[in-house]
Amino acid sequence: MNTLFRSRARGEFFCVLNPDIRFKENPFLSLLSCFKVPSIGVVAPIVLDEQGEWDNNARCFPTPIKILCKAVGRRKESDYKVARDVVYPDWVAVMFMLFLSETFGGLGGFNERYFLYYEDVDICARLQLNDYHVALCPGTKVTHYARRSSHRSFKYFYWHLTSMVRFFCSTIYRQLKC
Repeated sequence: MNTLFRSRARGEFFCVLNPDIRFKENPFLSLLSCFKVPSIGVVAPIVLDEQGEWDNNARCFPTPIKILCKAVGRRKESDYKVARDVVYPDWVAVMFMLFLSETFGGLGGFNERYFLYYEDVDICARLQLNDYHVALCPGTKVTHYARRSSHRSFKYFYWHLTSMVRFFCSTIYRQLKC
């Protein structure tokens, strides 16, 4: 990804967009307006599921305790309340992220050691450790037709678990104040 980014991405902005994201109108005008705040490192729209409910694509950084509570069904509420103003979460899901190309490239892009999971948590943590903010733009909504493969396939669950452990063992995680 990083080599491809450096060789092909030439625009001012760099968008990561899953193929299962759909939108009815252009989400970029509203998202680009968030970059008027110079400390913004990445912006994301509100992501809705197929039923039109918020897909909770903005969260606090995970901790082993939070993951355990979620796994045993003790934690179901969203980390953030979304209204009309921009929300500044710890991280946003990779299904739709918009970066300034210079910022993305300056971080070295995504950490290629992550495979399918936690690359979004890692890059948002690195953004914040470099004094950038993550922004969720409630004026823009897209729909995600998620497969949730890690919920049904041991292979995907294993990749998810491996990435989670990699993040919790990283120097990036140890620098965070979770």
